[in-house]
Amino acid sequence: MSKKILIDLAKFRDPKDGKYNFGECIYNYHPNNIGMKSIVEKAMMLFTCRKCEDSPCIAICPEEALEKDDNGFIVRASNLCIGCQSCVAVCPFGSIMNEVYTSKKSICDLCDFDDNTESLKCMETAPEGAITLVDIV
Repeated sequence: MSKKILIDLAKFRDPKDGKYNFGECIYNYHPNNIGMKSIVEKAMMLFTCRKCEDSPCIAICPEEALEKDDNGFIVRASNLCIGCQSCVAVCPFGSIMNEVYTSKKSICDLCDFDDNTESLKCMETAPEGAITLVDIV
């Protein structure tokens, strides 16, 4: 039977001091997502891209997050962008700008599920009963 994660937010709060203990998620270090740095977005492409022939933004990107599509438009692989802003600095037309609001995208993929104990690392480090696995009905 399939399982889903059930989170009881009230159990994360320490009744003594009122502070929250969210445990520890190892997703940030999961090899399949290349670490949390790869999902931080700090730059966005505006519609005023001039489609330079030499595309200095592509050449300078240390993570190869930018590329030209078949129509000559510059596209960004957001999961590769580390927010170094090299593309912002090198764009001769100022077409790439910093986002005002940064965002992170992630999703739990049950990466550290232990079949023997039917638990996750986050379940072990979170307060008792705060994170449980329940059967999907």
